[in-house]
Amino acid sequence: MKRELNLNLPSADDLFTTQEERDDAKREKVLEIPLAELDDFPDHPFQVKMDESMKAMADSVKILGIQTPAIVRLKEDGRYELVSGHRRKMACELAGLDTLPCIVRQMTRDEAIIAMVDSNLQREVILPSEKAKSYKMKLEALRRQGQRTDLTSRPVGEKWSVDQISEAGADSSRQIHRFVRLTELIPQVLDMVDAGRIAMRPAVELSYLPPEQQEILLTTIESEDCTPSHVQAVKMRKFSDEGRLNDDVILSIMQEEKPNQVEQFKIPKEKISRFFPEGTPAQKIEETIIKALELWRQRERQRNDAR
Repeated sequence: MKRELNLNLPSADDLFTTQEERDDAKREKVLEIPLAELDDFPDHPFQVKMDESMKAMADSVKILGIQTPAIVRLKEDGRYELVSGHRRKMACELAGLDTLPCIVRQMTRDEAIIAMVDSNLQREVILPSEKAKSYKMKLEALRRQGQRTDLTSRPVGEKWSVDQISEAGADSSRQIHRFVRLTELIPQVLDMVDAGRIAMRPAVELSYLPPEQQEILLTTIESEDCTPSHVQAVKMRKFSDEGRLNDDVILSIMQEEKPNQVEQFKIPKEKISRFFPEGTPAQKIEETIIKALELWRQRERQRNDAR
């Protein structure tokens, strides 16, 4: 029987490099990586908008360059994946630069997800949908790493990963749970949360409705030009749990008068629908009617002045 010899021979790197050179190789360096070799993070939950803030950032980059390097990781195909720095990349593109200073960091997929979420949660303005998707991505990454995480319902008597995320950030465990619930909303309803049309508490209640019932609610919101209060959302969830929520029930709940509700003048949809393309949002219809009335009033004044 042959016995393997373990001679603990030094590697080629150990033989032909100094300790200082080996230590230096391990240090993170800032590299100028071509923008064409940088890929966005898959399913990146944070929006990169072409707004005034981005234009100002691009103007600053033209003069001062990028002050803080982006974080990237090397992919198997030899390209680089952005972990943080998506806005900096766009600013470089707008400024006419060809490269972005980056730190290349060795990370697993789940480590990259956690780092991406943590870096972007430092932004001053974050939409509810961005927090919702990013918290869910981070919780799923932690779960894959072996830490128990229940994404959409609170466990009883058990510490969970949400508590760890809460300790490192500004949101409480309960608030993080609420944000994750928002990922159960259909995109159009989630957009209304981002726009401030639906508040957080009713949005969480609505997240328990099946997608088909949310679709009916969306149609009712557009036709009635109103959004559900927390009380109305709780009612809809209760009826849904009991298997009694349908078109008529949703309409009846949405037509209930709310406290401090501003009196509205309503026109039956069938009377004005022929003037607008099918699918025109209620807000667009309202704006068009107001503009038409303003034009009519202006013409009436001109007629009176001509008399």
